Amino acid sequence: MGNIETVGVIGAGQMGNGIAHVCALAGFNVLLNDVTQDRIEAALNVIKKNMVRQVSKDTITQQEMDDALARIKSGLPLERLSSADMVIEAATEKEEIKAQIFKDITPYLKDDAMLATNTSSISITRLAAATDRPERFIGVHFMNPVPVMNLVEVIRGLATNQETYDAAAFIVEKLGKTLTNSEDFPGFIVNRILMPMINEAVYTLYEGVGSVDSIDTSMKLGANHPMGPLMLADFIGLDTCLSIMQVLHDGLADTKYRPCPLLVKYVEAGWLGRKTNRGFYDYRGETPIPTR
Repeated sequence: MGNIETVGVIGAGQMGNGIAHVCALAGFNVLLNDVTQDRIEAALNVIKKNMVRQVSKDTITQQEMDDALARIKSGLPLERLSSADMVIEAATEKEEIKAQIFKDITPYLKDDAMLATNTSSISITRLAAATDRPERFIGVHFMNPVPVMNLVEVIRGLATNQETYDAAAFIVEKLGKTLTNSEDFPGFIVNRILMPMINEAVYTLYEGVGSVDSIDTSMKLGANHPMGPLMLADFIGLDTCLSIMQVLHDGLADTKYRPCPLLVKYVEAGWLGRKTNRGFYDYRGETPIPTR
């Protein structure tokens, strides 16, 4: 699969800039796209900041950083992605938004270009159906933060061919990450297990069994989790957690996946976690303070 040289990334948010970061460091040319130039510039600043941190920790050299940053090109028009060998979509976790992106990008793609989605829960087969190349479509679910986490779930759609799977596996290997295969079911592997646990932690708070601090401390010290489930939810984004739980609930038709009403309330309030400075913790001060 040495013909994969240029990777397009649609979405310059937390996941997209992380994917662009690791792809550039691995030697791929990267084409970064988003809806506004401001979002792209913000992403480039984050990538540079994170690479500077890697240099300071001797994870990479200054030359590797300079070379990687030079490989990242950006711009607004989708037609700028026309030279990509594979385009990875990393937009918000909403099926209608992702499907529209794929409909919009396909007229500009090379005939042999492949498409991938970083969705953490949505059907790969349904998203592939929004394109003109379902056989050249695949799920590549990176973990957050992408430069740090070593796992990538790879998910075939019903029509995904072997060449596309091999290309995804080649990229994951070149990034130095570990690949796991998941079947195309709601939530795949990680979020099928993780999100119900987070949702149950929110129910535990909602029902008054424990406070934010007591729930997170109990899971850190009692289950040896590096981060409590409510702080982890804030890190992921409460809107993303809710979207995934809704996909699980709708796709599996089981009441055990019903999103907790308190999670819904926080999202409706715009308290989405770290990205809005308030969620189950308030991040506006020097140290996070539980909000309940």
